[in-house]
Amino acid sequence: MTAIRHTLLLCLLAAWPVYVHAQARYAGEGPGTYIAVGATASAFESDYGKRLLEGGTIFLDLNLYRRVGVEAEVRDLRLHSDDDVRESTYLMGPKISTHGRSLRPYAKLLAGEGRFNFPFNYAHGSYFVIAPGAGLDWRVGGSRFMIRIIDFEYQMWPMFTYGALHPYGFTSGVSFRVF
Repeated sequence: MTAIRHTLLLCLLAAWPVYVHAQARYAGEGPGTYIAVGATASAFESDYGKRLLEGGTIFLDLNLYRRVGVEAEVRDLRLHSDDDVRESTYLMGPKISTHGRSLRPYAKLLAGEGRFNFPFNYAHGSYFVIAPGAGLDWRVGGSRFMIRIIDFEYQMWPMFTYGALHPYGFTSGVSFRVF
């Protein structure tokens, strides 16, 4: 009778972690490689005339490994612009993130081309841009949708015609995990 009790007790102890969901996830389980496309609304303080420019951004997030990936973005800031001043950027670079259950903070360092349209369409030019940034994404439940809660970016246009520009701004939006 004692052997039966011990066997029953041993079976209950073995089944206990399954019952309370205390088992750890498999080491190989996680987000791994994925591709996400998204769109955001952007508001940037332009260093040219201290203007607040607004517009939209489309981005592609290619996560190569668990925490390391590449982000590419196209931003066009033309809303609330007086005198036809407009800034557009085409940037790409590395992105490092931490993957929690649903919140994913990240940091990025993008570089590429910035296009600037001067007042009254008198001139426009293309310039080199470096843009470090950081943000926070929230995965909506177990779905493929992510909400970009906030993304801050500080841009440096070192070779701008009238001296270096340093616009900075925030974006928020949504992305969809394609793969």
